[in-house]
Amino acid sequence: MRVVHNESGLEAVSAGAIIPTMGALHEGHLALVRRAGRLAAPVVVSIFVNPTQFGPGEQCRRYPRTLEADLAAAQDAGADVVFAPDVQTMYPPEKEISVPPLPPVATRPGLEDAHRPGHFAGVCQVVARLFDLVKPSVAVFGEKDYQQLLVITDMVRAETDRWPGLHVESVETVRDGEGLALSSRNAYLHPGQRDQALGLYSAMTSARRAASHGAIPAAMESLMHAILAEHRLTVDYAAVRDARTLEAPDPSRPARVLLAARLGELRLIDNMPLE
Repeated sequence: MRVVHNESGLEAVSAGAIIPTMGALHEGHLALVRRAGRLAAPVVVSIFVNPTQFGPGEQCRRYPRTLEADLAAAQDAGADVVFAPDVQTMYPPEKEISVPPLPPVATRPGLEDAHRPGHFAGVCQVVARLFDLVKPSVAVFGEKDYQQLLVITDMVRAETDRWPGLHVESVETVRDGEGLALSSRNAYLHPGQRDQALGLYSAMTSARRAASHGAIPAAMESLMHAILAEHRLTVDYAAVRDARTLEAPDPSRPARVLLAARLGELRLIDNMPLE
């Protein structure tokens, strides 16, 4: 496996698969690497803690950085290249790195867009930069950050001239045995907070059961709010939305529940399809 730190090192890497990450790799990331290996070669894992997607009060410097462990994990999962640039490589001082136009799913749903202003602008900026540098044929993202997945998918659809033939592949959220979605931020959970964090999974599965008995979206949202409150979580949102647009659900189309809640300084997000 090659480790590349600058743009010149990518000259021989093209038309493969990319998995953009901020590092602190866990089994959820490695599932993306393994899926990428079945789709295209070479498989490139990028590791870059992107400062432009952190908002006020979100401490970029505190994000876990575990490069040596990440390199070993990426290699074991089948990565061919790890691209680990610094800020100057991604955002050269002499070059303006523009933000692509944001699709409606990045600005209208009132979910992450409402609670983290500027976040998707930073995400689209860094992902577009990675696509320009690596020129992949496939980009693999997890459903854990579901709104982000839709934002990137729509950005790629709108920029077919810039990234011709690029396909965005999604992979289901990886959970532990009790249902907690794997996340790099789980490392910040203090002892005793795990049961509280599992409130998100409990809220979503309860909403799914209610949906199977014909509950309307407002009732499911009220149920999720109540369960999150029982787990002493501060709710940002607990919503039932159209699975494609993230706007009000249409009974004739697939829907999804999406949650964001705070546990002290830790912010947790999750989602689940409704059957």
